[in-house]
Amino acid sequence: MRNFKKILGGFSILIVLSSCATPSSLVKSVTGKSVERNVLTNLPGKNGPVLSVKIDDTPPAHPQVGLAKADVIYIEQVEGGLTRLAAIFTNEIPPLIGPVRSARISDIEILAQYGRVGFAYSGAQSKMRPVLSQANLVNISAEINPPSIYQTDKDRFSPTNMMLDAGALLKKTIDDEGKKIDNVRSVGWQFGKVSETAKKIESVTFKWPASRYGAVWSKTEKRWLLSYDGKPNLDSDGRQLGGANLVIQKVAITNSIYHDKVGGITPFSNTVGSGTGYLLRNGKMVAINWQRPSAQVGTIWTLADGSVANFADGQVWIALSDTEPIFIYPAQTPSAKPAKSK
Repeated sequence: MRNFKKILGGFSILIVLSSCATPSSLVKSVTGKSVERNVLTNLPGKNGPVLSVKIDDTPPAHPQVGLAKADVIYIEQVEGGLTRLAAIFTNEIPPLIGPVRSARISDIEILAQYGRVGFAYSGAQSKMRPVLSQANLVNISAEINPPSIYQTDKDRFSPTNMMLDAGALLKKTIDDEGKKIDNVRSVGWQFGKVSETAKKIESVTFKWPASRYGAVWSKTEKRWLLSYDGKPNLDSDGRQLGGANLVIQKVAITNSIYHDKVGGITPFSNTVGSGTGYLLRNGKMVAINWQRPSAQVGTIWTLADGSVANFADGQVWIALSDTEPIFIYPAQTPSAKPAKSK
């Protein structure tokens, strides 16, 4: 009964947060001045319009561009067991973002919790376009914007050579009175101390049928450093990607009614309902549960006892997977042998 009350209380918090477009994010700094903090990272920063960009995640797409500035990054499975990213920007907009690829059906449910999102993508399957147009999204795709905004990188090859000038895109969108993008709001997670039940780990590997990620904790940078396909996962500026928080969210991945141009079935990652997963932060891992009653609200993340699973301040990566990750734990230090009696 106690755990049920904690979860019920969490849902009450979630309903309140989801009903407010911009929850208070002003806190007092040590100087006594009010400092705005981004509601997705709890770092000092703006809470601007929500821009989501669909990013290619195949080997030719690496190194990707602009991801280090994202607040949240979702890894989702697509055709052939490969992965694609949905990056959320609300604070800082990098000069270029990419490579930009097409939308997938899982994106609609993932993005619904953020309100009316500006969704940037290269295109979409014809059968899915009516569904996208009915969703609570602002279509700011390459299908309706000029090549001055969706540019071609001459040093890359199609289809992984489309780059987005997001600053120009947002300015054009905001100037259009017919399109209104919501400012960011909380989508469920809270910030605080790491759980006392969290276990220290050395590394983790998590994968999909044709894509493999790994992560190790950096004590100096205080964030997880990601690898992709066995190599350091670098942004185009040479910095290894990764955030203070890495969530491995166990979801059901099923076939959808959609498919790509060569007939590959598009999988759907179900992020509504409930399930389990893992929260990695501060060099540690803790098992968590997640609950999301509908697509329009965010996700409540709890520990085994029903209490809140606090996130750390910083960027959040969420891997939507239906397989168990592999954790490597520190080697046990052998205990000292007792002295022999004389």
